[in-house]
Amino acid sequence: MHRQNNNRGRKCRMNPDEKEDRECAPPQAESSPAGGSDREHDETQAENPEASRMKRAAAKHLIERYYHQLTEGCGDGGCSNVGCASSPGFLRTDNNAAAVRSLELYKAGAQLCDPHPSKKGTTSAHVESSALAAAAAAAGGVRGGVEACGNSRVNHRDGGHFVREDFKDVSFLTEDKVYEILALCAAKDDYSPLIRVIGRVFSSAEGLVASFRRTTPPTKEELKSLQGKDEDKDEDEKEVEDQMEEDPPASSSLSHFAGVEGGGGGPTGADEQPWADEVSVDVEAVRRVYARLLSNERVEAAFLNALVYLSPNVECDLTYHNVYSRDPHYLNLFVIVMENSNLHSPEYLEIALPQFCKAMSKLPLAALAKLARLWSRQGAASLRRMLETFQQLITYKVISHEFGGRNLVNDDEAVVGATRCLKILYYADVLGGEVDTGHNEEPDDEPVPESSELTLHELLGEERRNKKGPRVDPLETELGVRASDCRRPLVPFEEFVNEPLNEVLEMDKDYTFFKVETENKFSFMTCPFILNAVTKNLGLYYDNRIRMYSERRITVLYSLVQGQQLNPYLRLKVRRDHIIDDALVRLEMIAMENPADLKKQLYVEFEGEQGVDEGGVSKEFFQLVVEEIFNVDIGMFTYDETTKLFWFNPSSLENEGQYTLIGIVLGLAIYNNCILDVHFPMVVYRKLMGKKGTLRDLADSNPVLFQSLTELLSYEGSVEEDMMITFQISQTDLFGNPLMHDLRENGDQIPVTNDNRKEFVAQYADYVLNRTVEKQFKAFRRGFHMVTNESPLKYLFRPEEIELLICGSRNLDFLALEETTEYDGGYNRDSRIIKEFWETLHSFGDDQKRLFLQFTTGTDRAPVGGLGKLKMIIAKNGPDTERLPTSHTCFNVLLLPEYGTVEKLRERLLKAITYAKGFGML
Repeated sequence: MHRQNNNRGRKCRMNPDEKEDRECAPPQAESSPAGGSDREHDETQAENPEASRMKRAAAKHLIERYYHQLTEGCGDGGCSNVGCASSPGFLRTDNNAAAVRSLELYKAGAQLCDPHPSKKGTTSAHVESSALAAAAAAAGGVRGGVEACGNSRVNHRDGGHFVREDFKDVSFLTEDKVYEILALCAAKDDYSPLIRVIGRVFSSAEGLVASFRRTTPPTKEELKSLQGKDEDKDEDEKEVEDQMEEDPPASSSLSHFAGVEGGGGGPTGADEQPWADEVSVDVEAVRRVYARLLSNERVEAAFLNALVYLSPNVECDLTYHNVYSRDPHYLNLFVIVMENSNLHSPEYLEIALPQFCKAMSKLPLAALAKLARLWSRQGAASLRRMLETFQQLITYKVISHEFGGRNLVNDDEAVVGATRCLKILYYADVLGGEVDTGHNEEPDDEPVPESSELTLHELLGEERRNKKGPRVDPLETELGVRASDCRRPLVPFEEFVNEPLNEVLEMDKDYTFFKVETENKFSFMTCPFILNAVTKNLGLYYDNRIRMYSERRITVLYSLVQGQQLNPYLRLKVRRDHIIDDALVRLEMIAMENPADLKKQLYVEFEGEQGVDEGGVSKEFFQLVVEEIFNVDIGMFTYDETTKLFWFNPSSLENEGQYTLIGIVLGLAIYNNCILDVHFPMVVYRKLMGKKGTLRDLADSNPVLFQSLTELLSYEGSVEEDMMITFQISQTDLFGNPLMHDLRENGDQIPVTNDNRKEFVAQYADYVLNRTVEKQFKAFRRGFHMVTNESPLKYLFRPEEIELLICGSRNLDFLALEETTEYDGGYNRDSRIIKEFWETLHSFGDDQKRLFLQFTTGTDRAPVGGLGKLKMIIAKNGPDTERLPTSHTCFNVLLLPEYGTVEKLRERLLKAITYAKGFGML
């Protein structure tokens, strides 16, 4: 593949017709130790302009080499040159001092080191200060980077107008320059000069960084929005800021290198802040240029070839030379490349885009955060285009390769790189949407109690597992925003899920990489946005099971070392008629004595029944407990007939301990992979994730009140005169008696007006959703965290996914269940009885279908992903008989006799599912 020259060597691009072209930096100029007096003599001679220009270029080149020798070194750790940063005894200085020192070394003809092999061919040679350009100008009268490599010749005339044959002086691009070259090429019908310029600039990091700078300074609003979001910087960035403040960048009339650091073609003044660097690209200009150029196939190929050449050099710069810390403008490169609307085309997907994604993933954390902020302001259309580009690459790589047990998708650099880039877009999506970073729940006053006993790890002299708490994404911390803070993203979160990737992902191995956290193994669980709920649920299942096995091993160790009774399970023996008393009392004792036992595998036994709990007994236990707890006669929860939802009863006579136990039950259901038939509004799950309820949450929890408050906000008349309401509201207690509450002190004397109605609405919603149920919900949340505090639940799932995890899917697709059901004992899909069975089941009503699910699986809810994810087995249970069908709810097995007629099948099946209660031994 042809790659364009990126002008990184010393020689300018040669034109065969211009034999008088010479090297920009003559070798004799570099090697002359006494060049100082010779140069002074040369400058006094009346030389021709070409020779003078070459002298200035040579001087500038030497000064730059001295400068980089002082700032970066030659790369040889044992260098003996005292003027080289690689020398062991070298004392580093700031960039201004290095620039002055480089001029002194040039005048003295000091020693120059040869670059170490590891330093050759990289693009890290960015000039950190305009002082270097000023030094070069003082030494040789350098007039700008556009003259450093010689002026273009004018050899041809066409219609009386001069036409440039080559544009060797163009080292970076502006919109006007592109249009100028394009017009000249169109007039000659020869686009080779434009192709060469694009190849040279777009394959050079320096060229792209300096290209397409803004022609007008950022607005105050833009700068203010950036200032509040970029307070935390690493030390290298702060040094750059200090340098920029002490020595403002030179104007664009100075050398090209001053343009790279100080704004290139854009205006950069002393009062510009470094945190505005991320918006120095004129994105609209870049889009217009791409729109003009990408329609030409010959020109489009130049972009592709340039990107292939650029990406490995950028990766090297970011990996080994920390180039972003010295030049925050380096982000411009990624902004410009990602505006190419053809990146998703097949030509890019093979080599160019995978390499670029890999390079982008090497950006430091602060740069990733800046990029996310920048893209969050570009709108949904731009974000979706980039999202589709990365998704296209992932899908292409997944489909075109066969991934399996030995060839893991985790090892594919293209897929991993694109996924890491998707994370930037994901947080840009969050930032660009409707974000509520306030309204956070206060942390629990009392920490989740830990067992007073030693754990296995402590017995071995190690720290307690996950004592730091659940994992938090570093980019989330850097940006100060969580996915749960976003009420409505720019692009729906569902569009970030890649289904082909989920199908080939080996979740057991991915979970291992997630827990081990090795640098050389990538886990897609660190990017949960790309995983669907089924895959994430499987990862959570592995985490829960491993924790159960760990607790089991610890219990065995205790029994051996301390002589304790062997009890590897969380055993609950309950009576059906007193299930709440028996279960909650037992759980309360465990929570007080040794909360770590809550993380053992649950084993339920119903007194007087012979059922062995392999999962099915636990399912029925949870269902019976939920039915009792949410009985409105108990008074712990209220029920809204309109919404069919439960809410905490602020006037409940039950103590906080009862709500804690309910939280434990909810946590145990998740921990033991059981689905509950609970009906909470979404705000409950948001509050479990640490967010307070706001006005928007009233839409589903209390729609009547929500409508009243929104009408108040939109009322166009005089609120005070027409509505005559105050900051005092009325509520009813458990017995229906009215209770008055002041939202503000002396609220009955403060009228609600057009000016303060927003405050009234916000405080009203806060009172209903947070303050009135504060004690009950804190206790409930404390119990929930007793079981899930070490789980990656918050890290993997959003609030709406937590609801799906607890309650299962409400959509019962029995056709999907039929497709995935397996058969045993002599039955198959084509058996007569099987065909009659499915015809009968599909003819049932919704209530009868739920009874069938309850009878067969132990719950009437579909698992995460729908009934298609339920592995049900129908096994033959003898010939025609009067016996009823039976089931193993632990294993989702239906034992079905081979009834002689479809009528008998229907009658026997309905009787079985209608009167099923209790467990026995078959």
